[in-house]
Amino acid sequence: MTDRTIFDADSAVDIPSAGAGRPLRIGDVAPDFCARTTQGEVRLSDYRGVWLVFFSHPADFTPVCTSEFVALAGAAERFAALGCALLGLSVDSLHAHLAWMEAIRARFGADIPFPVVEDPTMAVGRAYGMLDATAHDSATVRATYFIDPAGVVRATTCYPMSVGRSVDEMLRLVAALQRAARGDALTPEGWTPGADIVLPAARTDDEVAAAGPSWFCRLAPDPLA
Repeated sequence: MTDRTIFDADSAVDIPSAGAGRPLRIGDVAPDFCARTTQGEVRLSDYRGVWLVFFSHPADFTPVCTSEFVALAGAAERFAALGCALLGLSVDSLHAHLAWMEAIRARFGADIPFPVVEDPTMAVGRAYGMLDATAHDSATVRATYFIDPAGVVRATTCYPMSVGRSVDEMLRLVAALQRAARGDALTPEGWTPGADIVLPAARTDDEVAAAGPSWFCRLAPDPLA
């Protein structure tokens, strides 16, 4: 795999060229990149060793995105308690990001504690498959990537421009992914920490006989609760 560097007047973004434009799938390694952010230069691989929620938004100074940023700022400590970092992105310039962060602070009293990546050339968006190779803007993009400490994508969501994401669901999904990653349990519908887990399905005749009629869906108290 080779790297290519994309420059414009205000930014430099390094991204891997192989596979650019294909939507990321669960199990893919998240493409590394280096870019300017509201908190200085960031490389995605800097987040190895922690969970990461990497999310894009259509544009700065838009109402739905603003509501999400205010909510994410308010929940930042809850993500931190899960050992999970936050990283935002849009195609707007660093100067626009900084102005938007200040406007949010002035209007809503919310300090945005996580970096926001600039992507004016849409290089990162295309590398992640957020955008078609022929796209001229990011108007429909509200994508989220849940990345584990090894840099592997464990879940993704994509919302339209008109619908905001649920921060509570983002937190729940991180917790569920972390619980399932231990390998000793599955998490049922709507699972939250402390709730019952699902045991792996029985795989032999003896296991089915021992488990009884519910061998294919067995709930049990979580020993970690």
